[in-house]
Amino acid sequence: MAPRQRRRARARRNASGSPAVGNTRERLVEAARGLLEEGGYAAASVQAIADRVGVSAGALYRHFSSKAELFVEVFRDAAKRDQAAVDEAASSGGCVERLEAAVAAHARGALRHRRLAWALLHEPVDPLVDAERLVYRRKYCRHMAGLLRQAIAAGEIPDQNVELSAAAVVGAIAESLVGPLSPVAGQIVAEEDIIATLVRFCRRSVGAPDSAALRSVARTRKDVS
Repeated sequence: MAPRQRRRARARRNASGSPAVGNTRERLVEAARGLLEEGGYAAASVQAIADRVGVSAGALYRHFSSKAELFVEVFRDAAKRDQAAVDEAASSGGCVERLEAAVAAHARGALRHRRLAWALLHEPVDPLVDAERLVYRRKYCRHMAGLLRQAIAAGEIPDQNVELSAAAVVGAIAESLVGPLSPVAGQIVAEEDIIATLVRFCRRSVGAPDSAALRSVARTRKDVS
């Protein structure tokens, strides 16, 4: 049987109620994520995603109304993983320490999966994905604002407009990572230096005093990829 015929046969079996039906959607998301990490949106064609899962292109459209909708699901899945990493990293310590850990965990996750992070956060793509990026950024800002409120209440940083400060910090992190994440970037500084510099900048920008142990933040906090 030819490869295309085998794929169609598998797709028919999945559509008829085989055990694979329940996880076909998840496998499509994982396949799209893998292709994005390997080569960005140019590598993640509908046919390439379907081939990786072993289904027909038509089967993909039974789970997602469009390629953009699939990419939105990939983005949401990646955002959940990132938020879980940030939450775990910022689960203990003083308020400013938790802020440092959150910034370090987010930056480290992006730098560990640079091509995927570039595709999800910066690469030009469908407006549906752009809209999801905005939703994610707002959630990240709310999370950062919550940490700042706690730090103010604990007397660790001065009183300030936490929503504006959080938006400024999140924006600075995103802009700072554009160069290091770009697939066409030249030589960049070491990952630990990027993270330490970002942590120092964020700490100073919200009014927290410098810490002698600042450069160790990224290396000592547990990271979840």
